[in-house]
Amino acid sequence: MNRDALTKIYEAAVNRALPAETLNPRLKNIQPAGKLLVFAAGKGAGSMAKAVEDFYLGQNILDAGRIKGIAVARPGYTKPLKRLEMVEAAHPVPDEKGIAATERTLALAATAAKDDIALVLMSGGASANWIAPAAGISLDDKRELTRALLRSGANIVEMNCVRKHLSRIKGGRLAAALAPARVITLAISDVPGDDPSVIGSGPTVPDVTTLADARTILEKYKITPPVSIAVALENPDNESPKPGDKIFANTSFEIVATPKASLEAAGEAAKQLGYEPILLGADLEGEARDVANEHAALAIKLKREGRKAAILSGGELTVTIKGKGRGGPNQEYALSLAIALNGEAGICAVAGDTDGTDGGAGRADDPAGAFVDELTIPRAKKLSLDPAGILRENNSTHFFERLGDLLNPGPTFTNVNDLRAILVDS
Repeated sequence: MNRDALTKIYEAAVNRALPAETLNPRLKNIQPAGKLLVFAAGKGAGSMAKAVEDFYLGQNILDAGRIKGIAVARPGYTKPLKRLEMVEAAHPVPDEKGIAATERTLALAATAAKDDIALVLMSGGASANWIAPAAGISLDDKRELTRALLRSGANIVEMNCVRKHLSRIKGGRLAAALAPARVITLAISDVPGDDPSVIGSGPTVPDVTTLADARTILEKYKITPPVSIAVALENPDNESPKPGDKIFANTSFEIVATPKASLEAAGEAAKQLGYEPILLGADLEGEARDVANEHAALAIKLKREGRKAAILSGGELTVTIKGKGRGGPNQEYALSLAIALNGEAGICAVAGDTDGTDGGAGRADDPAGAFVDELTIPRAKKLSLDPAGILRENNSTHFFERLGDLLNPGPTFTNVNDLRAILVDS
């Protein structure tokens, strides 16, 4: 296995999206007459908040008394901050810490004045970290719904549509809370098409989806929600602010890191390593095992053609969970790819989430994905592992753990979705 090459390609994608590199050029133009209020959420929240502190305080651009804010990230993704508050809250299933941090976020937002600038820093994972259930909905009900959505195979666009209609901060509502301050949102995208209203469930932008859309999604996946959520999705008071609403008159939104840019960086790294980069796109969606089968067929075709190539793709795949095992979309993709390749010589691959964790239990040491090569299936059989049976149980973590082939970079403090790389050496 050319694990070194695969790791370099993965790291190139991650490094292209690091906040320290992407935020500074934008911060130069943000100079408040009053206070700078910072609101950060998601897997990049800690690193983004630190970049803001380093810029304004490290260069003495603003005195500490004019900067205030709170950053909320998943466990293991915090950074040491001097002025801003840093909070650790659960992901992907929300917890009490997330609720408490979100209430403090909304309380600070209510203090925003006309001369202030509210700097909102968004990254993937914010939907779980900023948890402020709409009236009548308990945390337990939100957690039950979140688990059901995660198991259903719903994609991130669908999940966030539902979330936006059950929240007091998502779907444009943070922008309403921050008026009359100027609101500037800088975001790291982890969603297909880089749609601002989907990143972190769009707390500062208009929402074109409706309560009816949210109900349709639950029906599509045969999810029967708790009674409180069913009632909330029928309540017109929970409809999200739409385009043209005056609350967005003094807001702006910019994406500072994208899956496409990271995929291109991976392509550059592959080229430097002597491979012909074949980019399939940064926004791939679909069931992980189905996409893996398609990619395996392409890899074998390229090998038959005598090509030395790197098949690269991004996007967020889904897993419809039917078993009781452990693993995320990248590990399931990797296991499915190994089964489809069936020991084909000269082909190896890595699939990993650029945030450093793939599914798992919400711990910082969860794996990001896994490596695959021509020996994956033969080695598994020597260990009496049944790849197909393990796949049926959605137990890919166990499979790659036994082989020692998990990708474990640890928290990367950013998130531009998944990176899949297949190297073909004919």
